[in-house]
Amino acid sequence: MGEVKLIGTKQSFPCTRIQWALKLKGVEYEFLEEDLMNKSPILVKYNPVHKKVPVLVHDGKPFAESLVILEYIDEAWKHNPLLPHDPSERAIARFWAKFVDDKVVAGALEALKAEGEEKEKAVKSALESLAFLEKQIEGKKFFGGEEIGYLDLVAGWIPLWLGVMEEIGGMKLLEKEMFPSLYGWSQNFIHIPLIKECLPARENLLNYFHASIQYVRSLAAKKT
Repeated sequence: MGEVKLIGTKQSFPCTRIQWALKLKGVEYEFLEEDLMNKSPILVKYNPVHKKVPVLVHDGKPFAESLVILEYIDEAWKHNPLLPHDPSERAIARFWAKFVDDKVVAGALEALKAEGEEKEKAVKSALESLAFLEKQIEGKKFFGGEEIGYLDLVAGWIPLWLGVMEEIGGMKLLEKEMFPSLYGWSQNFIHIPLIKECLPARENLLNYFHASIQYVRSLAAKKT
C-alpha cells in the first residue's frame, strides 16, 4: 500500500508505539532518526504545526500525534486489528488511551521532576492514576483480551520507561504488591519478541532522562 516512513527518535515511547503497530501489521517502513535539538527540514515540512515526533508518512501524506497515527494504521491495514470491532468497546479503549497519556504519563513525569514536599504529592497522584489502570487489566492477559491491542501499545511505555523514571526519580510507583495485575502484564508484554526488539537500550534512556531533568531544573532555577 505504498511507501511508509516513520520520523522519530528511539528514546520516544510515542514513536515506539508506532513501530510496534507497524510490526504487528507486518508493514515495512523506513525509520528516519530525528535530532530534536536540531530539527530536520523533513520534520518541519511534515509536521509544521507542532514540529515534534512521531510523524508517519504514507504515500507522501503525513500523520502526526501517536494516538491518531495508531488509529490510521489500524484503518489503513485491516488485518491484525488493534481496536475492538464493537463501537462501545472502541470508545472505551480510546477513553483509557487518553487517560494513559493525560494522567498516567503526565503523573509519572511530574513525580520524576518534583522535589521535596511536592514530590510526595506527585507520587501519590501518580499512584492514584495507576490504580485506575490496574482495574482495567484485572483478570486479563492484555487490555483487549487475549491479543495485543491498541491500549497495550499505548500503555507499553510502562515496563521500561516507567522503570527508568523510578530509578532517576528515586521513587517506586509500579509495586508488584500494590498493582499485581498491571505488574504481571508489564512483565509479560516486555518479553514478547516483537515488542522487545523495538525497545531502546536502557542505558540510553537513563542518559536521556538525566539530561532532560537537568535541563528542566536549570530552567526552573533561572526563573527563581
